[in-house]
Amino acid sequence: MTAFIQLTQNRFFHNALLLAQVDYGYSSEGKAPSPVSTIVGLLIALFLIVAMWKVFTKAGQPGWASIIPIYNLYVWCKIVGRPWWWILLMLIPFVNFIILIILCIDMAKSFGKGAGFGIGLAFLGIIFWPILGFGSAQYQGPAAAAT
Repeated sequence: MTAFIQLTQNRFFHNALLLAQVDYGYSSEGKAPSPVSTIVGLLIALFLIVAMWKVFTKAGQPGWASIIPIYNLYVWCKIVGRPWWWILLMLIPFVNFIILIILCIDMAKSFGKGAGFGIGLAFLGIIFWPILGFGSAQYQGPAAAAT
């Protein structure tokens, strides 16, 4: 019995040491990520932040609210006319995807766009958020409050 315990402990600690040695900051070939890809990713993120900032400003809310986690969801719910407790629904796995799609559709309708544009906001945000922010769409009030 002692040999069995010693064998399992050796195997467990050996596997734990192997897992501790894995460095997830590198590619599968052992190379560091390219600085170019990092810079491109940061530029895309900055572009989307600026676009959402502009959308929040068009809706009469402070633009800085778009970069504060959780609070941006509260302001987003306020813009589209949904109650604050929808933020709690965003914390439930799998339900959050459905709630996100509904919020995107409501955001599109709040700016006079259709449900198709809202689906675009949800799935192709890199294209549709800048269109909403920098385009000619005007905020028409909370869409969900009208229903």
